[in-house]
Amino acid sequence: MTQPHTPPANPPRAIPALSAGTSPRPRIAVVGGSLTGVTCALLLLHAGFDRVTVYEAAPDAASHRGGGLIGLEHPALGILDRLGIGQDEFVAYPSETVLEVTIRYRQPIHTARRTYPGRNTTWSLLHHALTRRLPDGILQPGRHVTGLAERDRRPQLLFADGTRVDADVVVFADGRASTGRRLLDPSRRLRYAGYVAHRGHTPTSHTLLRDFLRLEPGPGCQYTVAPIPDGLDWTLYLTCSPADYTHCFGAPPQRRMFALPHHVSPAARAHADTHAALVLPAPHAATVHATTLRTAAPVMDIDPPTRMAWPVGAGWAVLIGDALAPVRPHTGRGANNGIEQAAALTTALTQHHRWGAHLATALDGWQRRQLPEAVAAVRQGPRLGAHLGNHQP
Repeated sequence: MTQPHTPPANPPRAIPALSAGTSPRPRIAVVGGSLTGVTCALLLLHAGFDRVTVYEAAPDAASHRGGGLIGLEHPALGILDRLGIGQDEFVAYPSETVLEVTIRYRQPIHTARRTYPGRNTTWSLLHHALTRRLPDGILQPGRHVTGLAERDRRPQLLFADGTRVDADVVVFADGRASTGRRLLDPSRRLRYAGYVAHRGHTPTSHTLLRDFLRLEPGPGCQYTVAPIPDGLDWTLYLTCSPADYTHCFGAPPQRRMFALPHHVSPAARAHADTHAALVLPAPHAATVHATTLRTAAPVMDIDPPTRMAWPVGAGWAVLIGDALAPVRPHTGRGANNGIEQAAALTTALTQHHRWGAHLATALDGWQRRQLPEAVAAVRQGPRLGAHLGNHQP
């Protein structure tokens, strides 16, 4: 698709209303096999849609390990409950406590205890709990979507290998560097926010830490650490110019939106280690220094979205999760937004299929309810960054 479709003032009935139990269910293509995409597929299958396929670009869908520690709030946890996924499968330490510690000269000077309305997990734990429930053949790894066309008044996905797949509804849940966003909403481009999330997992068989700990050593820096199975997960946010990012990770932030372990250069390690030693209490600086396997991600901003659904002929394409609106990790809303949007989208599609609801109107209602939350999270990120002393260089 070279140009996004413009919705009509009074959109016609999109996919003809289907009578419950008498007409074939629509073909739904989910692009992206990370948390939001797999959750969306499970919700659709649970609702009775039996023509659902997930297309993931990576050869191994489980190779996405960039999520690290993830906070899930109660609405998202409730959606997982409905899918029969117990918290004991993905929550290792059921703490609701967040300790916020102000650090000066490497020493704590004030601690605030807060209660988080949810639970912490990791990308790997949650992804495994989700994907193990997908029926065989639903998730197709190594399928890189490159384009979206219209064929016989329905969306058609174009793949890097030259193949094409027809659908009635396409759900783009393909992350920060979304192909769907580039095709449907090309004017909204990611902008580097001026700092980097250095991440690491330190294996250890013993730790006294059971809560989420946030250390604020001063402007331009924040450190978070929490227990995960067999170790600690930490993130160190540090100011970094675009030139320094390129030097540390081998490409500009807009091109390398996630630095895998082999992208993390000795210069990047030294940058994190040096700053940790300067501002963090000795035990936390030692944790950073001892971590051998590291990743990193540039913190990015984007203009708030103004829509979530686009007609493609008589079908539809939608954006959800980070594909719609990547948010700064400080907001804690990335996974929550994606899961909640997927659940509400499933409800809209179910009302259309089961009860004959006008699909264009159902999607418009879904968009009007979900869009404000996405916009609020996008706008919150720069405010949090300013509070931490991070800014666009």
